[in-house]
Amino acid sequence: MEIRHLKTFKTIVEIGGYTRAADYLGYAQSTVTSHIQAIEQELRKPLFYRLGKKMLLTEAGKHLLPYATKMIELYEKARYISADDEQPSGNLIIGASESLTVYRLPTILHEYKSKYPQVTVTLKSSTCWQLRDELRQGKIDVAFLLDEERNEEDLHIEKLVDEPMVFIFPKGHPAGKTDYQHLAFSTNETFLYTEHGCSYRDFFEEYLHNQGVVTDKTMEFWSVEAIKQCVMCGLGVSLLPMITTRTEISEQKLEGIMVKDALFSTQMAYHKNKWFSPAMTAFTEIVRSQAEKWREASIAG
Repeated sequence: MEIRHLKTFKTIVEIGGYTRAADYLGYAQSTVTSHIQAIEQELRKPLFYRLGKKMLLTEAGKHLLPYATKMIELYEKARYISADDEQPSGNLIIGASESLTVYRLPTILHEYKSKYPQVTVTLKSSTCWQLRDELRQGKIDVAFLLDEERNEEDLHIEKLVDEPMVFIFPKGHPAGKTDYQHLAFSTNETFLYTEHGCSYRDFFEEYLHNQGVVTDKTMEFWSVEAIKQCVMCGLGVSLLPMITTRTEISEQKLEGIMVKDALFSTQMAYHKNKWFSPAMTAFTEIVRSQAEKWREASIAG
């Protein structure tokens, strides 16, 4: 059972099919098929079965996956046995919510790629809960969460900076003239939510529930940027991180009311058993350096 066969197997699971895995890995589809057949012949059991157009794991495949993940990780560790002064190289897979991908990560990624061009960086966008699962499954190396503080037995979660939240309204909305203490939502409003799995959506729904607001006038969006544009054109109201709306509020394109009791922060997370490659070590050092600048800016601003 070769490492390249296991990498192919893991890629099929993550990406969802032979054709996609072949494209991602740069193989012919016949090569991907031969890799899986080689494993199946050794195990004497099939790894996948089809359900319609979906490729699903058999019980043998489910049992193999954590072993394959661990063996690939050990292989990567062995590859990094090198002199202390050698430049970091290899791969680094980063997961983040959309808000942090757009408003926190660019400066980090720019500095990192400038200093360590030999590292191949892959960025995946997902919700906080999905990112936690992907850390546990070894699909990503490090995640950035915009969330309330939580204790996780198997994950190291490091708070980087507090993230104030703000209710946003179209320009000229009556609520823009009040304050948080006296804010009251009407069932006539249309509420624009981020997708499920986002912690501040949960906060927003609980806030409305506590106010006694019961309505089916809601819309769900996959994009923070789409929500802002829809609020600006008068479609409804929403709750978003201040970092995503600061420019529009200062330019008076939106009305905003700061939320006093929403305790969210940008957090860096990785598995407690994660082996730190030189690439990972260098990356976390840059993150902490950038986070110190964020905290200084929040105090000054």
